Amino acid sequence: MNNLISVKDVYRTYKLEKSYIPVLRGVDIDIYRNEWLCLLGASGSGKTTLLNLIGCLEHPDKGAITYNGVNVCNISKKARSRLRIKNIGFIFQAYHLLPELNILENVKLPSMLNGCFGKKAAEKAEALLVKVGLKERLKHRPAELSGGEQQRVAIARALVNDPELVLADEPTGNLDSKTGEGILEIFKELHNNRARTIIMVTHNPEVARLSDRIAVIRDGKIENN
Repeated sequence: MNNLISVKDVYRTYKLEKSYIPVLRGVDIDIYRNEWLCLLGASGSGKTTLLNLIGCLEHPDKGAITYNGVNVCNISKKARSRLRIKNIGFIFQAYHLLPELNILENVKLPSMLNGCFGKKAAEKAEALLVKVGLKERLKHRPAELSGGEQQRVAIARALVNDPELVLADEPTGNLDSKTGEGILEIFKELHNNRARTIIMVTHNPEVARLSDRIAVIRDGKIENN
């Protein structure tokens, strides 16, 4: 199979006051192009940390992470930022929408960071919001939306630059079961019809079973792969 990402012997430790908390302890995993991978594990097992490292939001203490054959641990901060903007879409459990912007402006923002402005950026953002069922909410701000609606905005924002890799951290974790099912349908369409590579963090085995492969994280290591 064709590797998109390889994680080799990755360690990550956080300092908390005078203590050091080891979170990842020698993680090895390959993620294949067009694969839907679920990282399954209990809270505190290291799932989100691994997702952040793969997405170049954090830097490992030790080890290598290659993306399309390039070790992203060895490139500049600016180069990692460009990689995130152009190639990676992030969907966070807490949505991370900017409260002062309406949802059209929130979704448009990554396009602008990628050099797309004006009418073209607005058209791309609006088309995605229509696709996720928010045609009538374009001028609403995040506080005026339900949790499910905000998550759909976050998905549209993640897809606006047409990334090849989508990283999702507990995308249904804050939602009721019916709303969560609707969100998962969007991921199925992304994977089956648009051939995107998806890495999804979850603690829910039922959600994980929708994926092509499950990698269980326990105590900072991949238990099965």
